Amino acid sequence: MPELPEVETVRRGLLPAMEGRRILAAQVNRPDLRWPLPKRMAERLEGQEVTALRRRSKYILAELSGGETLIVHLGMSGRMLVSGAALGQFHFDHPAPEKHDHVVLDMEGGARVTFNDARRFGAMDLAPTAEVEDHWLLKALGPEPFGNAFNEAYLIGRLKGRATPIKTALLDQTVVAGLGNIYVCEILHRAGIDPRRKAGRISAQRLTTLVPITRMVLEEAIEAGGSSLRDHRQASGELGYFQHTFRVYGREGAPCPHCATPIRRIVQSGRSSFYCPTCQR
Repeated sequence: MPELPEVETVRRGLLPAMEGRRILAAQVNRPDLRWPLPKRMAERLEGQEVTALRRRSKYILAELSGGETLIVHLGMSGRMLVSGAALGQFHFDHPAPEKHDHVVLDMEGGARVTFNDARRFGAMDLAPTAEVEDHWLLKALGPEPFGNAFNEAYLIGRLKGRATPIKTALLDQTVVAGLGNIYVCEILHRAGIDPRRKAGRISAQRLTTLVPITRMVLEEAIEAGGSSLRDHRQASGELGYFQHTFRVYGREGAPCPHCATPIRRIVQSGRSSFYCPTCQR
């Protein structure tokens, strides 16, 4: 599942093609993805200007001039690809339609934005912009890692007394939005915290380090273009490269970059956790 850096990378790739431009034509090729698509979706999109393109957690939000917002979730295999417009030094011609091109947007300026999702675990919805934060997909989300609301005092208070492992707590989207399995493993390694430690038993001093480290890891991943795992691609179709800098994730048996102890893998709540048994306590 793409995490915050991957989604932010896609958003930035879409910006020059979408923000400030009208949707000249919308093609909706099926009635549903993970859930049913909005009624009259193509009709509601056509002619609308994308006034802002932002991200909330793992969702891309395209605010439209008509007062609605298009909510996009990539799911496990969803891709939003841009063609027919120059992105930086590259130019991508319109490709031939593919079987899993479920939503196609022809934008003012000549760009085409295609949502392709072979497994259909992605999602799209339309909601009133004024009420979008109350949408059922977004209303329970915690603060953004880069926002002022995610700070040391907040995190200490939010985790106080929690008996769940710190790894599980940080994956809780009501605690902090956008973090997933990959980056939580990386964050905890840099913080020197064992993923099995109970969140409520970690000292306030150690918890405070998680805020700047979280931002640092995410910033580095975004700068590198997001991780490219399985089906993820940037909007331009290029791969991301942050996975080449992973310190622990997916590196079971490899030496820890700090102490050379072999990285261990355990399973927590059905997900793999990678950590250094020497550096992380």
